Amino acid sequence: MKKIIVIGGVAGGMSFATRYRRLNQNDEMIVFEKGPFVSFANCGLPYYISGEIDSKDKLLVAKDTMLINRFNLVIKQNHEVVKIDSDNKIVEVLNDGILHKFKYDKLIISTGAKPIIPQVKGLDKIPYFTLRNIPDLDYIMNFIETNNPKKVAIIGAGFIGLEVAENLKKLGLDVIIIEKASQVLTPLDYEMSQFAKDELEKNGISVYTSKELLEVKENRLILDDLELNVDFLISSIGVMPESNLALDAGIKLGYKNGIEVNDKFETSIEDIYAVGDAIVVKNYITNEDTLIPLASPANRQGRQLADILNGLEVTYKGTLGTSIVRIFDQTFATTGLNEKQLENRNYKVIHLLANDHAGYYPGATSINLKVIFDPHTEEILGAQAVGKKGVDKRIDIIATAIKSGLKVSDLQELELTYAPPFGSAKDIVNLAGYVSQNIILGHSKTYQWYDVERLKSEGALFVDLRSKEEVLALGKIPGSINIAIDELKSRINEIPLDKKIILYCQSGTRSYNAEQTLRPLGYNCYNLDGSYSIYSKVYKEVK
Repeated sequence: MKKIIVIGGVAGGMSFATRYRRLNQNDEMIVFEKGPFVSFANCGLPYYISGEIDSKDKLLVAKDTMLINRFNLVIKQNHEVVKIDSDNKIVEVLNDGILHKFKYDKLIISTGAKPIIPQVKGLDKIPYFTLRNIPDLDYIMNFIETNNPKKVAIIGAGFIGLEVAENLKKLGLDVIIIEKASQVLTPLDYEMSQFAKDELEKNGISVYTSKELLEVKENRLILDDLELNVDFLISSIGVMPESNLALDAGIKLGYKNGIEVNDKFETSIEDIYAVGDAIVVKNYITNEDTLIPLASPANRQGRQLADILNGLEVTYKGTLGTSIVRIFDQTFATTGLNEKQLENRNYKVIHLLANDHAGYYPGATSINLKVIFDPHTEEILGAQAVGKKGVDKRIDIIATAIKSGLKVSDLQELELTYAPPFGSAKDIVNLAGYVSQNIILGHSKTYQWYDVERLKSEGALFVDLRSKEEVLALGKIPGSINIAIDELKSRINEIPLDKKIILYCQSGTRSYNAEQTLRPLGYNCYNLDGSYSIYSKVYKEVK
């Protein structure tokens, strides 16, 4: 009988322990958790703030009594492993000020990640919180209930920061978001992130991007060029691997101090393994080292390690980083790589705008989908989507396509469920396959929103194919001429043959049709990918 020790519960550790027990009823297993809860849903913490999740008990994924009775685990909560002696296979554990020693045959490290604390002068002068576990949640809720604050600043505009902002706003607080980067939601590309910024501002949250918190003076926040008064702060600027225990034990660390593991989750020391947010993972597409602190990969890694230690032929294949967040009425999701991660690679981008289900059926809402692909290999490199509903379904399909090795043009062949309440006969994922194939075959030539100013300076003429009513209502690209698509043939003499012509409409469909009309006639014409729906998000409407 082997003795298995797991350091850390939650996603990776508990997924390992329960799967291991299902496969092996004999080995002894002890789980040490330094906090009071061995299995909780940290992704659900922000929703308790507003009462959307109405009971803290609902955040406890598995009670310790169930884990003990059903899985025959030894659960040691409020026990912090402070030292690993790999030579003698001993861990030293602190509980209530008393140090205990435990022997192991196999050791699993699942210590997770910890919040990055901003290095800001005067931070100790204001009530300041992070949100990573249930005790953190208790501190925040107790402060709110005791002090009745009116105004809060969230430092950092990632997924957790925006979820916290939304739920504090729903609780009735005045919420400010401060983000050092030029955009919120940095896993998305800039133009897609603007949908999130607009949604936050529409719901009364003040958003300051490209702003850095430099100093705190009592309740005043000193930024680059302004000062803001708030009652308390919540920091959500990211997390870093909780790897000090591994470092002290002589275990090799890698990218950004994550624990290095191989495809069997073995660390540099024999019989010590690691899973979850603390480890360096391989990006599934590039095979480069990275950190992806998400619950789904951590759960999968824990299960895979249990399989491996029980003799199953399993290897870790890397992580895509598929993720999603709801911000008020909009959903934002991403998988794979974004443009910022592809600076040195040849790629093409398409933006599509379509309804989540048949437009004639009540309740249809729009989805903006971005797909990035290699035009030579047709490899799908990444995707991002924004919409009220149906976003999860589309990104999940594309994430599955990437994992399956499908080409971008294969998306047109996917047979997806269709009935008017659920989808369209040509789903937006199928449309991504059609549009990408047009670009690969050279049937359509495109430019992106960030090319517009350069093209204008080079003398290109922009032609707006929308109706006059649309232009008046929604705005236009400055300097463009308006020729509605149905008037194109009768007004074609207004378009000069000796200029580069950039065509656009609202979504890109009408401008694609115009492109097919003009190119055979000798026009040097291009379609503005994403058209005005994307341009106007970045530059705002010009009426």
